[in-house]
Amino acid sequence: MKILKNELKSELNIRTEKDYPIKGIEFIDITPLILQKDVFKEITEKFVKELKNKEIDYIVMPEARGFLFGTAIANELNIGCIPVRKKGKLPPTTVEVQFEYEKEYGKDILELPKLVNDEYKGKKFYIMDDIYATGNTISSIKKAIKDLKGIVVGTGVIMNIVELNDAKELFSLINVNEE
Repeated sequence: MKILKNELKSELNIRTEKDYPIKGIEFIDITPLILQKDVFKEITEKFVKELKNKEIDYIVMPEARGFLFGTAIANELNIGCIPVRKKGKLPPTTVEVQFEYEKEYGKDILELPKLVNDEYKGKKFYIMDDIYATGNTISSIKKAIKDLKGIVVGTGVIMNIVELNDAKELFSLINVNEE
């Protein structure tokens, strides 16, 4: 893995796992970034700085590692957060939008939970995830929110694997190539 951009002052301790979750995939594990309290704090602070002047009602975060950063950032911004989970992992009160998407190593079906007021229409959402590879997870979530008449005001990730996508309007702290 070759680092192309690093917005963090902290040393990047990222590990890769060969042939996980399937043979031929090199999985980038950002767990070491959250194990270091100073790095976790720095990541949170950088996103809060980026988002503090935007009008956002909810941070939307796909499982599982999106939860870790999204909840901390939403807490600092004093806004709500919405967990996006694989089909069957949320209580049955999900919205009617289920979406299948292609990942680098397979397909998944995700679901959005119903909001307390049952309404996505007109609300402003920021999608936060840990890693952006093919972009299909975030694209699918964007489409689902738009189908529900919500407004996606931005997307952000900790790390963007630039050779796997053509991300245009994406806030990322770290850009890498898989080399």
